[in-house]
This record gives sequence, structure tokens and C-alpha cells, in this order.
Amino acid sequence: MPDATTRFFEDLDRRGYEPLLVKTTGTIRFDLHEGPQTTHWLVAIDRGRISVSQEDREADTVVNTSPVLFEDLAAGREDGIAAILRGDMTVSGDARLVVQVERLFPGPPTSRGPQRLFQREAC
Repeated sequence: MPDATTRFFEDLDRRGYEPLLVKTTGTIRFDLHEGPQTTHWLVAIDRGRISVSQEDREADTVVNTSPVLFEDLAAGREDGIAAILRGDMTVSGDARLVVQVERLFPGPPTSRGPQRLFQREAC
């Protein structure tokens, strides 16, 4: 069974198009560092069209973090912006791209965002 990180990126790639990113164009590479090993996930966005690969090539934005923290982000147990503010995740390049892509991550169960509020009201 794939981990939350792999599922997150595979799901993103399968979508092919994400309406939340219709005004977004750029590349963002996630570098997950564990000791001397680094796993790369490259997300290319062209006005909502998304493709994902594990290429280690230049990107408009590079996010560096640990695989453990990213697993928590992909599972909705952690918030990306909070991790950046704490210094647990670093960003180089166009930080606006991080803000756009962050909306694709699941929110924590205690999130009070519009989508979660709607889901609770619908019950």
C-alpha cells in the first residue's frame, strides 16, 4: 500500500486538471530529505493542467522538508504554511506558487475552512 505522499502525488497527476489552479502557471519541486537521500517530486502547472514526475530539474519554486513532515501534510495532519513559519519547511523561488498549491492539501480534521464547514452542515 502506497504511503500518503505517493498517493497525494499520484492523485494529483491523475486529476490532470485542477480548477483551483486555473490562474496558476509554474513548476514546484518538493525535495524530501532523509539523511543523504533526497526524493524529488516535480509538479508542473499550466493554467490548471497538472503533471507530476519525480524529475530532479529546475523549478520556479523548490520546497525542502523531511519525508515525515510531508507525509503529515499529505495526510492532513499538518498545515504547510504553519510548517514554513516554524522553519520546518523551507521555500526558495516564487513563494506565491506555494500558497496556490497549498490549497490542494487536505486540511486538518479541526479545520474550519468553507469546505469542511459545508461537509458538517450537510450531515
